[in-house]
Amino acid sequence: MQVILKEDVINLGYKDDIVNVKPGYGRNYLIPTGKAVIASESAKKVLAENLRQRAHKLEKIKADAATLAEQLNKVSLVIATKVSQTGTIYGSVNSLQIADELKKLGYEIDRKAIEVADVKAIGNYVAKVKLHKEISAEVPFEVVAEEA
Repeated sequence: MQVILKEDVINLGYKDDIVNVKPGYGRNYLIPTGKAVIASESAKKVLAENLRQRAHKLEKIKADAATLAEQLNKVSLVIATKVSQTGTIYGSVNSLQIADELKKLGYEIDRKAIEVADVKAIGNYVAKVKLHKEISAEVPFEVVAEEA
């Protein structure tokens, strides 16, 4: 079943993408929640016209995302967390903690746009931040022991 996304859906696609989904997922979740519409011929024509009219705005959004990506590539974070005597951390460092650290530096990034590997020890890591469907930034961060 083909649907047109009305908003970004994590691990599926971005706004105005035409994607193939299983019929149950489309009928029972995407369409009732307003995240998608059925991709009929008339809906595809309307989408094409809307994209043509919004092309200028989309270029500006893409340029802003590229500028933000350049700024984020220069940022380096230090995340302090509680650590056991063996060097492993209690819990893990996740996208929420990285989003909070970026917010302290003045960058409003949605935590859902941040991808982080499983961080369970002290060391240096890299988080990937998706800013646009074609643009992403890599933010290096270091996990250190919290001072008692």
